[in-house]
Amino acid sequence: MYRAVKGTRDILPDQSAVWQVLEGSVRRVFERYGFAEIRTPVLEETALFQRSIGETTDVVSKEMYTLVDRKGRSLALRPENTAPVVRACLEHHLMHGRTSLKLYYIGPMFRYERPQQGRLRQFSQAGAEVIGRDDPMADAELIEMLLAWLGELGLEGATLRLSSVGCAVCRPDYVRALREAMAPHLPGLCEDCRRRYQENPLRMLDCKVAEDQAVLARAPSPGDYLCAACREHFAEVRRLLGKAGIEAPVDPHLVRGLDYYTRTTFEVVAAGGVGAQSAVLGGGRYDGLFETLGGPPTPALGFAVGLERLLMALPGAQTAAPGLDLYLVHQGELGFERALELARRLRGSGLRLDLEGPGKPLKAQMREASRRAARYALIVGENEIESGRYQLKRLADGEQVALGLETIEQRLLAENRGAGTQGASPPQRGSAAGGGGG
Repeated sequence: MYRAVKGTRDILPDQSAVWQVLEGSVRRVFERYGFAEIRTPVLEETALFQRSIGETTDVVSKEMYTLVDRKGRSLALRPENTAPVVRACLEHHLMHGRTSLKLYYIGPMFRYERPQQGRLRQFSQAGAEVIGRDDPMADAELIEMLLAWLGELGLEGATLRLSSVGCAVCRPDYVRALREAMAPHLPGLCEDCRRRYQENPLRMLDCKVAEDQAVLARAPSPGDYLCAACREHFAEVRRLLGKAGIEAPVDPHLVRGLDYYTRTTFEVVAAGGVGAQSAVLGGGRYDGLFETLGGPPTPALGFAVGLERLLMALPGAQTAAPGLDLYLVHQGELGFERALELARRLRGSGLRLDLEGPGKPLKAQMREASRRAARYALIVGENEIESGRYQLKRLADGEQVALGLETIEQRLLAENRGAGTQGASPPQRGSAAGGGGG
């Protein structure tokens, strides 16, 4: 028997409704802030990620899935989507005639990691990118949007962590200071830290080894080496977040795992952690990425969130299940034919319903209605057809009434309108990061 490849998983029908609601919330909230959806290919040239993310990063050197096609070209399953979005902007001249652009995406990413709770080799990610803006308001508004979204989902007890990693002007000074400070401790650090010391010292600050973290906590902070322009930018971001009611404590050693980040970086950390780590999402500025990929100087910023990890942080979201509005329970050949007619009409009104094929016992059909989590069962037999009044049974409490078809249709549609949206929804409790602005 074949099984799903290690590090991947099936999203089964009783789980997919939660994903639909989560993805729907991304579209609803992000579009409220003026973002439009972009969909990029799963396959990209390997060099795209080597140039953008950095060949010495763990993502490229250890985790990226690559393949050689029949013409000898090296391709990669996308490990992240910011570089593909930038590539698409350049290829299709999306910034032509525009001063700025807001894009979001939802889709699968791939990284060869050790499978564990909250980490898969194929995982789903949603993200947003703001292109063409270098003003601090763009940073603050992006953070405000993501916290508003997390608040609507009901993520409780999450905190925002904020930092600035400087720019091409001031970062070299910090890198030199970091190397000097860490040199005496290098023999006692892990192998990855020793390698990162040579290749990209900032990556050392992202080490997860507890013994190394104690040493790295005493390392100099990027914030102490910011140039005047970066200090001013970061101070204004914090001021604007404060005006929006968003608490933004500074984490002096916060770095992101990809080389293209500049200036503002941030994470949202879930209370109690999620799987092996606590960060639910992260992002920041990447003002030099367009130039790195052959484009003109273009400031930009964005964030990405792993949806599997986010669902783990939402209490009760994993168990929210979909249901039908109605299950048609028919009796006899005439009842089955009439049930088919009713199904066509009610589906045309937008109701979700189903029915069994002919010849199924009444009790078996009622059991199936319960199994499918239908709100109501509608009994269609000869008596109902003759009278024009159908038995509508509410399965939650067994209440049963005889009503005409138009009344039944209006009642179910009214209940759906009253519920706001159809289907399952994650819990709606509290908000992220101390009120999260919006």
